[in-house]
Amino acid sequence: MKQTGKRFALVNGRVVLPQTVESGKAVVVDGSTIAGIANSDELGDEIEKIDVNGNLITPGLIDIHTHGALGHTFNEPTAEAFGVITRENARRGVTSLLATPATAPISNLVDCLAFSRRWMAEEQDGAQVLGVHLEGPYFDLAQAGAQDPANVRNPDDGTVDALLEHQDVIRMVSYAPELPGALELTSRLAALGIVPAAGHSSAKEDEVAAAIARGLKHIIHIWSAQSTTVREGPWRKPGLLEVSLTYDDLTVEMICDNKHLPPTLMKLAYKCIGADRLCVISDATSGAGLPEGSHFRMGKMEYEVHDGVGMMFDRSCFAGSTTLVNDMIPILIEQVGIPLPEAIRMAALTPAGVIGVAGRKGSLEVGKDADIAVFNDDFVAQATLINGRWVENEVLKKRLKGRMS
Repeated sequence: MKQTGKRFALVNGRVVLPQTVESGKAVVVDGSTIAGIANSDELGDEIEKIDVNGNLITPGLIDIHTHGALGHTFNEPTAEAFGVITRENARRGVTSLLATPATAPISNLVDCLAFSRRWMAEEQDGAQVLGVHLEGPYFDLAQAGAQDPANVRNPDDGTVDALLEHQDVIRMVSYAPELPGALELTSRLAALGIVPAAGHSSAKEDEVAAAIARGLKHIIHIWSAQSTTVREGPWRKPGLLEVSLTYDDLTVEMICDNKHLPPTLMKLAYKCIGADRLCVISDATSGAGLPEGSHFRMGKMEYEVHDGVGMMFDRSCFAGSTTLVNDMIPILIEQVGIPLPEAIRMAALTPAGVIGVAGRKGSLEVGKDADIAVFNDDFVAQATLINGRWVENEVLKKRLKGRMS
């Protein structure tokens, strides 16, 4: 990434604010922060003006649940893997993410946590890793989905301490709240300021409610690997899905690739939960960015890119997404009918709020980090700024030639 070295303004764009889209406005950047949202015609001659050619200027997107891209995963504690994944996300307008390793042996998860700490301590070229989202390994085996069943375990088996030795880099842990030891885990996570999140679960409403009382705050990928209403005699017992749709104090994730969920279900989630609590996540695997028919791995498990999504070979289950967040925004707008400002909120400010960074990221507001994306109408990133630094891509080189030094 290259620093501009001076105060500048992005002009001739459509600025996407939390509630509106504004033309005739400029986003002023000073160093690593947003210094102002100003009328373009009121800018003085002393400030450099960068013409974005009528494109959309949005906050950088934030993905709090992403496993990998381009053949690599966050289960690989190497600079090559983290670099490939974060640069590809930055190239797509994603400026921050949570590194999300899949269920794996505890030793691998510990190695990934230790490497993430080292990675986060240094300036990098791609999307910022804000921490780690441990998706598992504490899941209900019946709801494991494409996670490796050999590594699914209960949280009372004595392995939690090894993971929480790295509490400083863990932002979120998702687990099945009905498992033995899960309530104790919820309390520990909440006390440490780590987001307790429910997923891959067969829990009934009363079991989820018990976890909420201990500090459960978040639900991962609605409809995917979730319990739903069951009959017990004449009685109907709601599950994690119904809790996701109706409990107003929870935040909820949704995979918006138009594969995991059809538009009707995405509309239902949006109507029930709303843009301020429902956030877009990619759940991207190492298959993201690979061509149709490619095989990819998550740990020891192998899958295929089939019909634009990760798939088990027996076609019994999806195996994560192969779509990154920027390509989900048009689906929300065109297929689900969500207004542009709300779609961007769901992919930036709402996830920022989930992990406690909305005070400095997720929207174009004065004083926040200069994490900015410039998109065309198809949401192909034309330029990306992370903390005021340009992320190089081919479109940027052509459009802003000579203005990055």
